[in-house]
Amino acid sequence: MATVLFTQNIIACVWDFDKTLIPGYMQAPLFRRFGVDENTFWTETNALGERYRQRGYHVSGESAYLNHLLSYVREGAMKGLNNAMLRELGREIVFYPGLPEFFKSLRDFVRSQPQYVKHDITLEHYIVSTGIAEMVRGSAIAPFVDGIWACEFIENPLPPGFLAQAEFGLETPLEIAQVGSIIDNTIKTRALFEINKGTNKNAAIDVNAQIRPEDRRIPFQNIIYTADGPSDVPCFSVVKGNGGKTYGVYNPKRRDEFEQNDRLRQVGRIDHYGPADYTEGSITAQWLMLHVQAMCDRIVADREAAVAARVAKPPRHLSTKPSDKGGERTPVQGTLL
Repeated sequence: MATVLFTQNIIACVWDFDKTLIPGYMQAPLFRRFGVDENTFWTETNALGERYRQRGYHVSGESAYLNHLLSYVREGAMKGLNNAMLRELGREIVFYPGLPEFFKSLRDFVRSQPQYVKHDITLEHYIVSTGIAEMVRGSAIAPFVDGIWACEFIENPLPPGFLAQAEFGLETPLEIAQVGSIIDNTIKTRALFEINKGTNKNAAIDVNAQIRPEDRRIPFQNIIYTADGPSDVPCFSVVKGNGGKTYGVYNPKRRDEFEQNDRLRQVGRIDHYGPADYTEGSITAQWLMLHVQAMCDRIVADREAAVAARVAKPPRHLSTKPSDKGGERTPVQGTLL
């Protein structure tokens, strides 16, 4: 008997992080901890691409900033930086108004409606960021998140020949030394397909496997992607182009961020935009809540229509009643017990 892989009654809110959930960049607490000037670090990072190009190297922006952090560690400016410290520093991240409470409010709304509970509709939150995964995991929003895609570091890398040794001592202090994974603005789209296909929930499903739309865990029409600007155009295009919703946010104090969101709306990259204010009653909170509700209502309607189309009506027997014409008897339907 043919079966589907997933029931497709899940809604996913997928979020960028920097300048979407927080006003700046998540690395700010890290720079404060070690007394590193944040502007100097980013100025150096932005200059690395051209400097390396002059040497004949091609370096992506994300690998440049991650490797430059490692250079600061190696040269002693951030000596002792490890993943536990990154997670600890995540506690210092300050979010936009209304967060992380709004993540809980969206989920509670879906759980509180009887018609949605009847169909087991749930809402999940995912963060897809070019920032540092351990800092997100240590932040106040982590308990409300179902999955995180972000950059990772490796501490004390294994040396050549490690397969021939039975065990390794950890005499040296842990310190990040290699990049474990990089998330850039195009790799973000891979994360969207992992959420869409259910790769993150079932390791047997490869993200590159061909899967019918009806067999995917969260169809794109059940996804809302929220981010801050042009760097998220690849993700906006994937979600909006496949029937999902896209929303842009901007810092209310930054006119330039407002203008870039307006341009994205004009060229059809996003469905709507608003200030990065997630408090109850704000434009952004209301828009996102409205479209979560619309998705839930569509799921209910689709599932109930499917039941009506696939479940045959029970058989009925015929009974008779006297006719008004000449005493003839007319058949009428009666319930078959």
